[in-house]
Amino acid sequence: MKNGSILPKVSVIIPTFERGWCLREAVDSALAQEFANFELIVVDDGSTDGTAELLEAYRPKVRLLRQENRGVSAARNRGIAAARGELIAFLDSDDLWRPQKLATQVEFFRAHPEALIAQTEESWVRNGRRVNPGKRHRKRSGMIFEPSLELCLVSPSAVMVRRELFDRVGLFDEGLPACEDYDLWLRVSCCIPIHLIDIPLIVKRGGHADQLSRAWGLDQYRIASILKLLQGVRLTADQRTAAMRVLKHKCRVYAGGCRKHGRVEEAERYEKLAGAGYNSANRNYV
Repeated sequence: MKNGSILPKVSVIIPTFERGWCLREAVDSALAQEFANFELIVVDDGSTDGTAELLEAYRPKVRLLRQENRGVSAARNRGIAAARGELIAFLDSDDLWRPQKLATQVEFFRAHPEALIAQTEESWVRNGRRVNPGKRHRKRSGMIFEPSLELCLVSPSAVMVRRELFDRVGLFDEGLPACEDYDLWLRVSCCIPIHLIDIPLIVKRGGHADQLSRAWGLDQYRIASILKLLQGVRLTADQRTAAMRVLKHKCRVYAGGCRKHGRVEEAERYEKLAGAGYNSANRNYV
């Protein structure tokens, strides 16, 4: 990893909050990369579990940024603002990289100067055991907006992007406490091809109690993301039709969950949204 006045080719950003139990392995997997010209930025989002002390031992190999707890979007955005590399990669603090990960993606971008974003394949581990992703989770390459509406098909830990991507589509939405990656990748995939390097170069670990994706009710944030897109001007006619179809389906599913949890008023609101028509003149649901 290069230090000093030489600008790094890649900036690696690890956001973390109360993940001292697994953070060391993630950092070590980044520092073990075969590609050396990168900087490693860890953004501690207000941890109180000894994360700061753990990371001090890695200086100066790691740039440590600390902030009050503001969520993963704010942590990633803080890292992006501090990044000096022309390419940016993310690593979640509970995931791991294979040693060839950065080298493989840097070579891809060298060979494809028009590409703005590329992700690798991944291996899944749940509660310490290797599992096979379901068919619906199969990663795709190219213009993947429509299948991405159903569920997130891009993993932050697998992605590398040119920094100008954020000039085109914006940063992570700090108003979303979850599904912030779904939101960003929809904004990307509606207008930019997302390339796939079909080699599993990350280990995506799950099953732990503090995993955000385990929480009930995440569809409300996916619904909010789709509504934002529909209220903008990015989508083609076909994309808009697909987005409305998925929006209505997610509203019905989420409303059913609200009723099961006794949240009747919230259920009625989403049922109404599921049955609403879209006014293209003012880009609002009526």
